[in-house]
Amino acid sequence: MAEYERSRTMPAQPEQVFDRAADVDRLDAWLPDALHVRPEDPPAVTVHEDRSDQDTSALLRTERDQMRIEWGTREQGGYAGWLQVAGIGSGASEVTVHLSFFEDSHDPGERAARDALDNSLERLERQVRAG
Repeated sequence: MAEYERSRTMPAQPEQVFDRAADVDRLDAWLPDALHVRPEDPPAVTVHEDRSDQDTSALLRTERDQMRIEWGTREQGGYAGWLQVAGIGSGASEVTVHLSFFEDSHDPGERAARDALDNSLERLERQVRAG
């Protein structure tokens, strides 16, 4: 099992950051470019990965009162993750994203995972700044 985690400070209230991150219709705006989420019957979603051109059944749960989003594959159990937003005062927030890969075949490796997480957090921040 491999686990990766990255954090980023964003100049916005936690509710604003969470609402942008949790909008299932706009997930593609901040997720890695190769992933696309299609809502099904909540909490079910389908994740399409461009690299493999495969669709995967997954679950996506949002807990606004906890400022937390959790996701993971349904049948295979290959990976899971979460995003947590925390207010840090002065109108700023810290966003942490965590990924767990339960099978080596799903693990992209430390550098690729770190780069994807950093890129996603940067894209989320741009979305938050744009309003």
